Amino acid sequence: MTLIKSISGIRGTIGGKCGDALTPIDIVKFTSAYSVMLKKRLPGKSRYKVVVGRDARISGEMADSLVCGTLMAYGIDVVNAGLASTPTVEMAVVFEKADGGIILTASHNPKQWNALKLLNEKGEFLNAAEGEELLECAEKGEFEYTEVDYLGVKTHKDFTKQHIEAVLSHPLVDTEAIYREGFTVVLDAVNSVGGVVMPALFEALGVKCIQVNCEPTGRFAHNPEPLPENLTELSSRVVKEGAELGISVDPDVDRLALICEDGNPFGEEYTLVAVADYFLKSKPGSTVSNLSSSRALRDVTEKAGCKYFASAVGEVNVVAEMKRVNAVLGGEGNGGVIVPDLHYGRDALIGTALFLSHLAKEKCKVSELRSRYPQYFISKNKIELSAGIDVDKILLKIKELYSQHRVTDIDGIKIDFDAAKKWVHLRKSNTEPIIRIYAEASEEEIASALAKEIILAINEIIEL
Repeated sequence: MTLIKSISGIRGTIGGKCGDALTPIDIVKFTSAYSVMLKKRLPGKSRYKVVVGRDARISGEMADSLVCGTLMAYGIDVVNAGLASTPTVEMAVVFEKADGGIILTASHNPKQWNALKLLNEKGEFLNAAEGEELLECAEKGEFEYTEVDYLGVKTHKDFTKQHIEAVLSHPLVDTEAIYREGFTVVLDAVNSVGGVVMPALFEALGVKCIQVNCEPTGRFAHNPEPLPENLTELSSRVVKEGAELGISVDPDVDRLALICEDGNPFGEEYTLVAVADYFLKSKPGSTVSNLSSSRALRDVTEKAGCKYFASAVGEVNVVAEMKRVNAVLGGEGNGGVIVPDLHYGRDALIGTALFLSHLAKEKCKVSELRSRYPQYFISKNKIELSAGIDVDKILLKIKELYSQHRVTDIDGIKIDFDAAKKWVHLRKSNTEPIIRIYAEASEEEIASALAKEIILAINEIIEL
């Protein structure tokens, strides 16, 4: 059993002892701490309001009851969005002019996991400082709940339609072009809320949707992370149905993975790349992705005459960098697309609508569209470390060894071999004694060789 407390919230497995799993006591404790911090951040209000939504995982209803009850015990009114995607809840905070939001989802983690994702009054994730303060508040456990006459009240509201209307209203979503093409797509929603929101989006766009694993039971038909090895059923179904496209989303619908008409993966790293290619033609500006995302976004951005920027890994860091450089588009290589003039959050709905707009205007097959983009391969590796090893010292030594190249150290160490169009990124895990090593190059063998070179260098440093 696992319980992980971090600045972004709390996540863990359901069932087990306190301290070893995500228990009802933990859910109440963290929701209480969130309530304390909410009132501290926005003092002096007579009433407070928080939107709560959840994905379809089995423990969702239980966790939802605990979270809503705790907020009400703190005198906070609750707008319960029920089954709702992460981006839907983020937008609902703004729709409702609420003071915050809590999303109950463990994203791509298996069914035994759940988590509390915590939002501010802008519908954005808490920053590092706010998260740290909340953790301290939770550990102190000094909670004082409201008197009976001042308990919060709960109402229920479905925000799916509002979210979809906002997506359709985006100036670069060409609903008429999509309608004209009469696309057929196969959707794998891995038995979560994607099975609720995505078919509704496709209906609004005039797209025929063949549904696979769309019943929101929370009993995931396969590993819920939308990686090619988990999408074999979707790939075969796309070919069988003669569909133009296969679409997969993770349980909370903030990641988008695509399958070409021939059954081959489009590549989740290239979801954002394709959207950027389309977006920048009409709205030029800067783009942002994290240090571990493909160089392809930088290539496409610079080809459009715009500037690319890299952030530390993590959605909150991508958003912070997007705001700093006033980026028009951003995201992560895991299929997360962030369109700031809609909202600052990864959103598979706007990603899908923009991709279909792009496809409709290009009038080509998805595989042909994919072939137009720079071809890169990422090799993902990790080194497990013995206790007591100074990871920071290792990273510093690697930085010195490769100082003749462009080195970025805002999040571990990233070395760019610009002339060869390849890079390697080393990061230490915050939860495990490991170093993650991602390498990318134009050929799979080159990326693997670069990763092995760095692993060898690390082992030599450890042996010194």
